[in-house]
Amino acid sequence: MSTVDNAEARAALEQTGKDSPGRGTAVIVYGLYLGAIMSIVTLPLGALVAHYRLGRSAPWVNSHLRFQVRTFWWMLAASAAAVGLWQLLGVLHISPLAAWTFGYLYITAMLVWFVARCGVGIARLTSNRPIDRPGSLLFG
Repeated sequence: MSTVDNAEARAALEQTGKDSPGRGTAVIVYGLYLGAIMSIVTLPLGALVAHYRLGRSAPWVNSHLRFQVRTFWWMLAASAAAVGLWQLLGVLHISPLAAWTFGYLYITAMLVWFVARCGVGIARLTSNRPIDRPGSLLFG
């Protein structure tokens, strides 16, 4: 093997290692996202950080950042739709029990989806693997 081949192999390993540019940022964003379970303020903060670093990191880390950004926007869109539907149930004079049941079911489903996405992302990030399909609605 020539020295050029060795240098290329080392560069490829560095791009997928713990020292990859932006990897620490992705770890912090996952932490901020999971912190949003206790304090919702950390969710938009994590999304801002992910938006800022997107395109400035190693390609495999960019897949995580894209996954995180899309998680935020899908959560925001789904929450807006759920709040609108919840309000509509009230305007239509549907039983308050049905409206509250819908609200609790939505929150539970969104929480499970959100934690699962973060869990899958953290598992792949710690094993230095990209998110295969960062645009996926489920778990990449």
